[in-house]
Amino acid sequence: MNLSTRGVLNYLLLPISGIFYVVSVFRSFFYRIGLLTINNFNVPVIVVGNITVGGSGKTPIVIALVNHFKQQGKRVGMVSRGYGGSYQGSLSVDQNTDAYLSGDEPLLIAIQSQVPVVVNTDRAQAVKDLIIRDNVNLVISDDGLQHYAMGRQVEIAVVDGDRRFGNGFFLPAGPLRESPSRLKTVDFVINNGAQHVGEITSILKPIKFFNVATNQEQTLDFFNNQTCYGVAGIGHPQRFFDTLTNLGIKVKSHAFSDHHAFTKKDLEFDTGYPILMTAKDCVKCREFATDQMWYLQVEAELSDDFLTELTNLL
Repeated sequence: MNLSTRGVLNYLLLPISGIFYVVSVFRSFFYRIGLLTINNFNVPVIVVGNITVGGSGKTPIVIALVNHFKQQGKRVGMVSRGYGGSYQGSLSVDQNTDAYLSGDEPLLIAIQSQVPVVVNTDRAQAVKDLIIRDNVNLVISDDGLQHYAMGRQVEIAVVDGDRRFGNGFFLPAGPLRESPSRLKTVDFVINNGAQHVGEITSILKPIKFFNVATNQEQTLDFFNNQTCYGVAGIGHPQRFFDTLTNLGIKVKSHAFSDHHAFTKKDLEFDTGYPILMTAKDCVKCREFATDQMWYLQVEAELSDDFLTELTNLL
């Protein structure tokens, strides 16, 4: 079902969406008035989340924030629900963790940022474990804007610059977890890929290609004018395919569902064209990677003014 359009199925699901909306409003209200418990911590917590389902580009922004505060000398840790992972309880994630235990995003953050990462569906417990185990003095939560049991000092909402709020319906008829009015209550709104009044623009900048099997590096023009398979199991695959096309690559696109559990068979194509993937997808392919497989490293560009304002808020 397409959550960006208003088809027959979307309208049929509206009664369930109405129930979802009412439950979410009452749940938020109960936390505000103290009927439900908010866990507060002795270190600041920054939540980077969104009000929709489907990829809005949070993970590169989380990595950029982690690296920013590391450079300031902070002992940073990251917590996540570990969506797509099978582990039950609290899991410390490092570069050797199986992606099918932790989920792809926590593993990618652990690899690229080299900070302690804890996965738990109970994010408040994950924060407690991170503070005890790793003595961090700043915690960043990848997603969790609606996880109100986890106290936080700063809320950052990420909005997809292209798709915004989809068809404007709540789950399951549309992509909304909360009303767009929720954006008025957060500290910052980051627009991933476009400009919008009152929102901070972030651009995903391609850096270089890495071979998944050998870790060989290549510049962005390495595949220029070549035919390559583009493979993406992310929330908005077309953004990745468009990035490859803009690099001068002739792309044969293969889109999978977000957080797809890749197998070797998924990447067995008829010809030997290079296979270009996102970094988030490739962490699930390390065990069967071949030198045909590459991933594109990207970085989120954030303005110095925003980073200064965020630092001052802490």
